[in-house]
Amino acid sequence: MRTLFKSLLLNFLMSAFVVAVALPIGFHFYERMVAGPARLIGVVDVGEVYRLKETEFTQIVTRTTSEDERQKALMMARRFAQRLPLALEELPRECQCLVVVRSAVAGVPPNAVDLTASLKHKVELP
Repeated sequence: MRTLFKSLLLNFLMSAFVVAVALPIGFHFYERMVAGPARLIGVVDVGEVYRLKETEFTQIVTRTTSEDERQKALMMARRFAQRLPLALEELPRECQCLVVVRSAVAGVPPNAVDLTASLKHKVELP
């Protein structure tokens, strides 16, 4: 009977030790890999980026008279149209966060990060 009691007590203590060690490790893993990234929100003002590029394009087209300059402006617009979707896809991977359009966010959440400057840089805006 005594041996059975010692065996059960040892089994209980070993189980409690394993749980006491594994629980904080599991919680840390969950916080770091699952819950943590989901809490951060990246906000991008795509409308502002688009308007800036549109203004740049309009200025180039209206002030030039040469066909060469107009072709360069059209190439710039094509590059922008190709680069914008790629840049928007890169942002969530870089910040490890959910990225949403600014107009979709009501107010300014405390866990929001403005990624508009990063997007401007990616599509070659000043």
